[in-house]
Amino acid sequence: MTTTYALLLRGINVSGRNKVPMAELRSLLEGLGHDGVRTYLQSGNAVFATDRETTEDELAAEVEDAIAKHFGFRVACLVRGHDYLAAVEAGCPFPAAELEGKQLHALYFSGPVTAERFAALDQEAFLPEAFALGDRVLYLYAPNGLGQSKLGEAVSRPSLYKDVTVTGRNWNTVRKLVEMTAPES
Repeated sequence: MTTTYALLLRGINVSGRNKVPMAELRSLLEGLGHDGVRTYLQSGNAVFATDRETTEDELAAEVEDAIAKHFGFRVACLVRGHDYLAAVEAGCPFPAAELEGKQLHALYFSGPVTAERFAALDQEAFLPEAFALGDRVLYLYAPNGLGQSKLGEAVSRPSLYKDVTVTGRNWNTVRKLVEMTAPES
């Protein structure tokens, strides 16, 4: 059975570092035996299909190793299937349909994250900004956009994520990846 996945690369093509051209990424994924490879934007989003029986973590490790070999630097990757991505979209506690894509973000985690990790953050001090946790995701509502978000800055501190990989996407990208990974009818 063929499964379609989204590949989320962390921290590429920003500030002139870790350049990964999308055409090369597509070729690299095809070289690993994946089909239907497509990329979305220049910020590290790809979709691919495979009929191999493997886990998302194994696929992510395979891509990380291939990127390190090809480009000469390591990039943290997350791989997520359609059902998970659709559940993240459906589980959003904020009124996503009423918001602009730049006002809502999903920070995807490589593993489970509990509320205790964020206990030191006084959410009321950041209002009207807010966040909520879901299954390996943090939903971040930033009404003035992420560039001006004090809460976004607070929840992005590397000290909060010592044992997990985290990578964020705006809500437009969240929706697009759900669409791109949907099974063909």
